Amino acid sequence: MVDACVNVVNAGLNRLSFLGAEGIFADMAKSSFENARISGVVSCVPRGEKSIDDAVELFGGNVQQIERIKKTIGLDKRRVVEGTTTAADLCYSAARDLMERAKLAPQAVDALICVTQTPDYGQPCNAAVLHGRLGLGSDCAALDVNLGCSGYVYGLWLAHMMVNSGGCQRVLLLAGDTISRITNPRDRAVAPLFGDGGSATLIEHFTEPSPAWFSLHTDGSGYENLIVPAGAFRCPSSEETRVERTDAEGNVRSAENLSMDGAEVFNFSIRVEPASVREVAEYAGLALGEIDYFVFHQANRYILSNIAKRLKLDPDCVPMRSVERFGNQSSASIPVAICDELDGKLGSREKRLLLSGFGVGLSWASAIVNCGALKACALIEYES
Repeated sequence: MVDACVNVVNAGLNRLSFLGAEGIFADMAKSSFENARISGVVSCVPRGEKSIDDAVELFGGNVQQIERIKKTIGLDKRRVVEGTTTAADLCYSAARDLMERAKLAPQAVDALICVTQTPDYGQPCNAAVLHGRLGLGSDCAALDVNLGCSGYVYGLWLAHMMVNSGGCQRVLLLAGDTISRITNPRDRAVAPLFGDGGSATLIEHFTEPSPAWFSLHTDGSGYENLIVPAGAFRCPSSEETRVERTDAEGNVRSAENLSMDGAEVFNFSIRVEPASVREVAEYAGLALGEIDYFVFHQANRYILSNIAKRLKLDPDCVPMRSVERFGNQSSASIPVAICDELDGKLGSREKRLLLSGFGVGLSWASAIVNCGALKACALIEYES
């Protein structure tokens, strides 16, 4: 991904082809809700920090290339877990902090959704494990969602559906991943990109109308562009799948490490995201100028800045600092960006946020939600 982005920068974007909204969004899933809204967000990042400067040997000692990557793509530092810390641990810390700040009793949670692609176990699901750790009631539903980059928006959609149906008063959405645990540290195509993080979001029923709009999309024909090829049941772990190999670009990985076709993922992101944003705004009957902040999945600054340019968005309305501080955190990247860059901006008056995630699947999802003063909006560091 790193090398692919640099190549695109050098070659220019005029070679890329794009599909219009009419060509890719016909009859796709859309939903709107009236009586559910976000009332709190807390995100948790590990203390361990790595910098792309530390990976200069991966680039043949080329310091100039490192500086070019930092300037053009926006990669710098990232937070990574240490020891046996998992995504569930980060989400647990975020949830405990949120519940304390919001004065939310465990028995008041009606459903728990956990979005992750790096669970503690194959069985049981993370939601069940975290349900027990948080001491939630036995009448609280709990389920996992196996999605990454688009997963936070998908989770919000499920939570809004649960609340708006009248079945739940409060849903706790936990989203987090430890992608650094599945990347090979000698794979410069992905290792400098990914950080770790966890989050907790409270979605509650509101009697006053608080409209929210969602559009959800999938293109599974591109699933191999971002994949861990082995280690599950299609290709079980073996001595062969654990063998590390070096590709033509000098990247080292095994079949049990994350593999990404950077050029394909980049082209996919730039192709679908502007159209997705326009689609959900049109569905909501809103002009882009009526939206206060556009919080995208923090893939890298280069992708985000290009999406913003194509949509002619005010850069001040597009948070993109978080990826340079914490790395690409998969399902946790949107809530981390909210806590990191919008804390203090969500209280003076109600804000309209457009949230959009895109990536592994391939899948993408966008939502427009209203946020007023939150019961909690904080970024915390994990303490074991």
